[in-house]
Amino acid sequence: MLSVLDIFKIGIGPSSSHTVGPMRIATRALADAAAAGVLSKAARVRIELQGSLALTGIGHGSDKAAVLGLLGAEPDTVDPDWAETTFIQLKTATEIALHNGPVVPFNFRQDVDFRGDIVPRLHPNGLCVRLYDAGGAVIFERTFYSVGGGFIASSEQLSRPPENDLIGIAGKGALPFASAAQLLQHCAQHGLNVYDVVLANEDAKRPRGETDVGLKRIWEAMNGSIDRGLRIDGILPGGLSVRRRASSLYEILTSESHNQESERLFDWLNVFAMAVNEENAAGGRVVTAPTNGAAGIIPALIRYYCAQDGWTDEDTKADGRIGRFLLTAAGIGMIYKQRASLSGAEMGCQGEVGVACSMGAAGLCAVWGGTAAHIEHAAEIGMEHNLGLTCDPVGGLVQIPCIERNAIGAVKAANAARLSLRDSSEHKVTLDQVIETMRQTGLDMSSKYKETSQGGLAVNVVEC
Repeated sequence: MLSVLDIFKIGIGPSSSHTVGPMRIATRALADAAAAGVLSKAARVRIELQGSLALTGIGHGSDKAAVLGLLGAEPDTVDPDWAETTFIQLKTATEIALHNGPVVPFNFRQDVDFRGDIVPRLHPNGLCVRLYDAGGAVIFERTFYSVGGGFIASSEQLSRPPENDLIGIAGKGALPFASAAQLLQHCAQHGLNVYDVVLANEDAKRPRGETDVGLKRIWEAMNGSIDRGLRIDGILPGGLSVRRRASSLYEILTSESHNQESERLFDWLNVFAMAVNEENAAGGRVVTAPTNGAAGIIPALIRYYCAQDGWTDEDTKADGRIGRFLLTAAGIGMIYKQRASLSGAEMGCQGEVGVACSMGAAGLCAVWGGTAAHIEHAAEIGMEHNLGLTCDPVGGLVQIPCIERNAIGAVKAANAARLSLRDSSEHKVTLDQVIETMRQTGLDMSSKYKETSQGGLAVNVVEC
């Protein structure tokens, strides 16, 4: 089984597919070259960004991430300020120190190649790393694909026919599931809730204390991205002149007297979600939830409903309210990952914000005391009303409509959780059915609406 620590990964913005993935690919490629005994012989390195990674690569920081990956930078530990300063230096540098390898000549304009004309057959987000010897001959070449949520895959992995149309997952877990039906079956058979099943699989992987530490680290990173987003104002990078709004909205919320508490619910979810995604757009540290582009929905829900009055270490443990939220949401995310995709380049934004809304609805329903059946229904509602959502970022930047879309997604997730808890009848559409519908819709969707910025708002909004 996948792990909660796989679904929620700490990284830097603005994109899990286009930033976190490429950084991991570059580092992995050099590690493979070292294992093959050729890294030390390298006299030149070239990076080829293919498909969607090239078409929106600059706006999504794909070039920056890949080059920093060559230095050995890791998404969960790299300092965003160091990353920006180092990238600026490398754009005019004449050499680069390969991680665990030699210092080789480097010319950014020549050695980072944007090949938007190449649309890989296996996945739209291809990245090839090539090493050359002193005579200019290729001595090593490796292509990986950034498949959403910071996950990467090799050509061999994507070429292997999946058994029963499901991706292969190493390790079965104590109570393995690859569908919502299997998850509910475990719950019914053993008298468990969704988070209990997910936790049983986590316990099969590592001691409970290590899981508790991981859950706390995830929430601290999520909460930290909210806090930074609420403090910082100014213009987001990229050229669209988009102004950060979360800090000013937060100031209004904390200073005004307001009698409409029901309306303030929307205000708080909006401001928390936007704070995270403005931080993501600025290249700050966020958590894939399940992607960077959809990183604000789950933190906003947890902050408002589980941590608005503060939180303790007990809350983040596996049996605490934040821990149960994360475990439940991750369990739903695992099903989407196995049965469809978390990649905007494959599914459009229904695979990012739609999945995050579904996960968030499930997590909130669990915290509110929902049964496994309620949770499955909440997750289904959260996705059903995001089907067909396109990914069409203006200017190739994760700003318009992405930031506001997270705010809307957070409110929608809370509503989905409420609807499920208020409905005791058997619902007609299952989560598995809606996931399959999302997958088919994503396959049918034109590529211009899937993270390429070649359609939708991206071509109808004048960049200025």
